[in-house]
Amino acid sequence: MDVLDLSRWQFGITTVYHFLFVPLTIGLSIIVAGLQTAWHRTKNPTYLRLTKFWGKLFLINFAMGVVTGIVQEFQFGMNWSDYSRFVGDVFGAPLAMEGLMAFFLESTFLGLWIFGWDRLPPRLHLMTIWLAAIGTNLSAYFILAANSWMQHPVGYRMNPETGRAELTDIWAVLTNSTTLVTFPHVIFGAFVTAGAFVAGVSAWKLLKKKDVELFRVSARVALAVTLVASAGVAFSGHWQAQIMTEQQPMKMAAAEALWEDETSAGFSLFAVGDVENGRNHVNVQIPYGLSLLATNTLDGKVEGINDVQARYEAQYGPGDYRPVVGIAYWSFRLMIGFGVLAGLLALAGLWLTRRGRLPGGPWFHRLAVIGIGLPFLANSLGWIFTEMGRQPWTVYGIMRTAAAVSPGVDVTEVALTLVGFTLLYAVLAVIEIRLLLKFIKIGPVEEQSGTEAGTDTAPALSY
Repeated sequence: MDVLDLSRWQFGITTVYHFLFVPLTIGLSIIVAGLQTAWHRTKNPTYLRLTKFWGKLFLINFAMGVVTGIVQEFQFGMNWSDYSRFVGDVFGAPLAMEGLMAFFLESTFLGLWIFGWDRLPPRLHLMTIWLAAIGTNLSAYFILAANSWMQHPVGYRMNPETGRAELTDIWAVLTNSTTLVTFPHVIFGAFVTAGAFVAGVSAWKLLKKKDVELFRVSARVALAVTLVASAGVAFSGHWQAQIMTEQQPMKMAAAEALWEDETSAGFSLFAVGDVENGRNHVNVQIPYGLSLLATNTLDGKVEGINDVQARYEAQYGPGDYRPVVGIAYWSFRLMIGFGVLAGLLALAGLWLTRRGRLPGGPWFHRLAVIGIGLPFLANSLGWIFTEMGRQPWTVYGIMRTAAAVSPGVDVTEVALTLVGFTLLYAVLAVIEIRLLLKFIKIGPVEEQSGTEAGTDTAPALSY
């Protein structure tokens, strides 16, 4: 393996690992804020206990997300310095806005929320968690704006003297059509992730017969969030697929193993392909499904891999412009499959817990615990598809990945940092899981009678 391969592996591992924490943080921030709002309005101690319980888990996950996110910034300078030099003027703008505006917003008000339970008026304290949640979502928007520019570059010009991309319109970057479809898809996915996590933990507590009424409320809220967000993921994903078909036809063709241009194209359920010869031996399809997904019509035309390859050779010069078709194809399918399973599990849970009921046997509780992993798998596979489906481009149409790697690093240096980061992240995973399990096992703490917002002066992690 050369420097390029190792650098891609390193960035892929650290990115996927980091994004295990991001959607859970985004979703939990809103759920915790919603629960505290319910307590503020009703004064029902159930909501206060749930706010503090899920707030602890939210803080653990938030801290781990911050730690792993820092490594992402370092890699642009370490392994991808040619990329940083080429697009830093454009790519750096939304990242700077994320750090200076969104991150400071969420971290500042999250600190006020942690230490302000007995120091701030209840309404003002409630505002701090909402501002922290808004900051968390704003962070996601700015980062997705930067990534979307790599998928569909806008608002820039090429400087022929420096050979660099230079920002000309920050508003075009922030309102990139790719950003506008990606952001809701990611946010809905975050709500599915947080909902499944809360539902799974609540199911485990119900299985152990601990705080049954409390966690029945928690489970119902989480299952409703998961179901609604699953529908949001489906609709936003449909919208995103149409933009992807227009902007990155090769990615859509690879996602469907579609080799030739086709009208009234079917959606592939299972295919056995021959990449070398550009054809499929077996392809089980839903008739008209791909045309409907990609063009919103039953007879729409979808470009095939071979045809896009020929067009790109004429436009960009000789080269292989195909991503790894097998990875694009199966990551796309598995992403959809795991997402659908999470939605169906939420629907079943709402039915089984209707009108004050609880599932009769342990089977659903165990499925809900296992179901915690479904949206994490869907999110990870979605990003693998998004990034690997864009290859061989780092910035679509203007910079190839092979040209983005740092020229001053060697195989040994990248291999050492790859092993080091992987081992470090394994240790962090153990710490995260142990902390989560510790506070889940402790469970919600009983509030003393007469307290308004919890009058202890300790941080939220020590209630």
